[in-house]
Amino acid sequence: MENLTHHDLITLLIELALMLLAARLLGELARKLNQPMVIGEIIAGVLLGPTFFGFLFPELFQQIFPEGDNTHIALDGIVQIAVVLLLFIAGLEVELELVWEQGKRALYTSLLSLLFPFIIGFTFVYSFPSVFDSVPEEEYLVFTLFLSTVLSITALPVIARVLMDLNMFKSKMGMLIIASAMVIDVLGWLIFAVILNLMDTSDVEKMSVSKTIWLTLAFTGGVLTVGKYLVDKILPWINRKFAWPGGLLSISMVLCFLASAFTEYIGIHAIFGAFIVGIALGDSIHMPERAKEIVHQFVNNIFAPLFFVSIGLRVNFYENFNITLILFILALAFLGKISGGFFGARLGKMNVYQSLAVGFGMNTHGTLEIILGTIALSVGLINEEIFVSIVIMVIITILISAPLMKYCTNLHKDFKKRYKVKLGKKKDNEG
Repeated sequence: MENLTHHDLITLLIELALMLLAARLLGELARKLNQPMVIGEIIAGVLLGPTFFGFLFPELFQQIFPEGDNTHIALDGIVQIAVVLLLFIAGLEVELELVWEQGKRALYTSLLSLLFPFIIGFTFVYSFPSVFDSVPEEEYLVFTLFLSTVLSITALPVIARVLMDLNMFKSKMGMLIIASAMVIDVLGWLIFAVILNLMDTSDVEKMSVSKTIWLTLAFTGGVLTVGKYLVDKILPWINRKFAWPGGLLSISMVLCFLASAFTEYIGIHAIFGAFIVGIALGDSIHMPERAKEIVHQFVNNIFAPLFFVSIGLRVNFYENFNITLILFILALAFLGKISGGFFGARLGKMNVYQSLAVGFGMNTHGTLEIILGTIALSVGLINEEIFVSIVIMVIITILISAPLMKYCTNLHKDFKKRYKVKLGKKKDNEG
């Protein structure tokens, strides 16, 4: 790769400025409409990309967002770092103690919310290859595993935001959903670690799948046990000896990038390493909430918008809008996640209305699914039509999760009121 020229640098800086400005404006609009800012950021990318801006002003679009040159490679590198940092802050949100507090209820809900959509997705996708006729026959099994995993994941950051907006975050139901989403995050990424190895089509020599699995399990277990112990020992020393919060943040980034490099080396994506190290750091009592907040603000307001806007720059949503694919993937997402969350909560002794609310909450998809789709698109496992269908599925589940959860909780409150009234009347009659 040649060095960036004077013109390349100007183009790159203009790209970054336009992406951040569009993300902020559309993100703020989404927030005013009581939706997560990520929705606005994705739409900003669609407007800046070939779907809208590229269609209206094709020559200007090619000048600002040229493909295949040094600027494109530099922007892609920045976006890759953004994805790593996104998963790092997602790991920081995982509180292992919270998972243990929910006990069997969280175990039932998380396992069924993972298994139901995975099994349903695998069965239907594998049984109807004609719906995904663009996928080569020799890669169809890997594709089926990939899509089943995408359908199984719950977006932890998004559902946390939804629960906060509904004032349900600290309720029994809210804690159950959050704990279950945390378990699914970890298990889902362990499953996807294997699929990433299978879907990698690069010319780089890879490790065997079995070796990758063992190394992945060893890395995960080691970081969350020995690594977490060492973090608890080292962080107090860093807080005493280094300037705060700069020293703590620098060392956190060092650990994040080293872990990312290791998981990339063993044959799974760098984002997995960032996620696991984020869990180990975020779960330490010596990682102050203020330090987490600084990292969150930095990533969520600078790097995250660049990634979500880049989604719209990759594909033409209008040309790749396939209603059959979209409806098929949406149906599988709703059927698998809602039923899994519902039956898991019922096993955890919740009533029908609460269980339905949990099911709708577990059906919230988001960042991870889009990241997985982006990886699959980059290695050629899926085409742009399937990628667009996944993004639209994510947007729709985010938009409807809050109102459906609110509706079910209102039904639960009405049920409790009616039950108390009936119980009161029964006592009066007995008296």
